[in-house]
Amino acid sequence: MYEQIKKDMVEAMKSGDKFKLNVIRMLKSAIMLKEIEVKPNELTDDDTLAVVKSEVKKRKGSIEEFEKYGKLDQVEDLKKEVEILSVYLPEELSEEALLQIIDEGIKEVGAESIKDMGKVMKYVTEKAGAAADMSKVSVLVKQKLA
Repeated sequence: MYEQIKKDMVEAMKSGDKFKLNVIRMLKSAIMLKEIEVKPNELTDDDTLAVVKSEVKKRKGSIEEFEKYGKLDQVEDLKKEVEILSVYLPEELSEEALLQIIDEGIKEVGAESIKDMGKVMKYVTEKAGAAADMSKVSVLVKQKLA
């Protein structure tokens, strides 16, 4: 995945797309920081994916804040950045698929109340991995266990 990001950066340079180039450079910097963090080990695709998800999450949070205060120029730029970064993310699971995994998790771990939410979340994380928006999963699990 990291190699693809580097290739896309070169491609953005050649095409003269400065906006995309800046977004990919920011992503590459974040990945390099993560690389320093896990230094003795090699950076895996899962580590890289976690960085991309984190960067997307930051921008989505900023979009909400800027919308509150009516800063629509920044909102549009952030939406473009999310679009560029989303290329590196796997396809997200549908809500029906998430609900099915959550139901399986509740049965598997024997969850009966909100106190068992952590066990269900762990199960869903293992089954769905990067294809699930964990904030959405959290809301759905709370609804099921309430």
